[in-house]
Amino acid sequence: MPRLSSLGTRWLGVGLASALAVLTIGLAVTGRLSLYINPESAWFAVGMSVIVLIGAIASFALPLGAENDHGHDHGDTGSAHHTDADRGRAATEGTEQGNALAHARHPVALAGTVVAGVIASAVVVGALALPPSSLSPQFASTSASTTPVLFGGRDVVTLASTGDTATFGVGEWATVLATATDPASFDGDAVTLTGFVSPGDAGAGFLLSRFVITHCVIDAQLAAVPIAWGGTAAPEGEWATVTGTVRSDSDGRLHIAADSVETVPEPEDPYEY
Repeated sequence: MPRLSSLGTRWLGVGLASALAVLTIGLAVTGRLSLYINPESAWFAVGMSVIVLIGAIASFALPLGAENDHGHDHGDTGSAHHTDADRGRAATEGTEQGNALAHARHPVALAGTVVAGVIASAVVVGALALPPSSLSPQFASTSASTTPVLFGGRDVVTLASTGDTATFGVGEWATVLATATDPASFDGDAVTLTGFVSPGDAGAGFLLSRFVITHCVIDAQLAAVPIAWGGTAAPEGEWATVTGTVRSDSDGRLHIAADSVETVPEPEDPYEY
């Protein structure tokens, strides 16, 4: 039983960490790590994974169960060299260790440890077994709000006002369309954008959407721009490339008037950063 407990402790520590490290390095080698984190942070994730693996290999130098050693020796409490105070401290420490051991063996605590270990193991094994995938358009449809999220704020609008918008993606144009104080200055700008099709608001043919992440998919935010299109739109959830022109409505709101809508496969890197 002590050996089984030691094996479980090592698996929940070194084992799970090593599995995640191998997964991270594997995703980086295959070019799929960008499905989970910003490519600019990939070097950090891979570097930390290498350090974890080095530590895991070094841990094999420790005997099984050594992690339970409290790291100091009480010595012979019956020695004549020990004072009453020493013996008192030793007795106190022994009592505390006994209480801790009793708590660790409590059925509820043991059951909680087992359940948590099984869940953590299932998550890691699932991550290793399942193929990597991006956030889906179906996930976007569960969003409670279609209010444009701002990406870059004032810097993006300032850059757009200079006419330097050739490299703008869905995220940057979502910022411009939501915050422009002089909509007429953008009227006539040519755009070519790729995203997935979402239902549009009243008056818009559809929304062209894309997830924008800062560090990783946990902070992913949905950006969307309204597309006016008189033809047949791509089915909801399908990826499309829209070529068109920014236009200003009579009420000063901006949208993109599409000249063409072409259905395309999901890009290898489906996010914007």
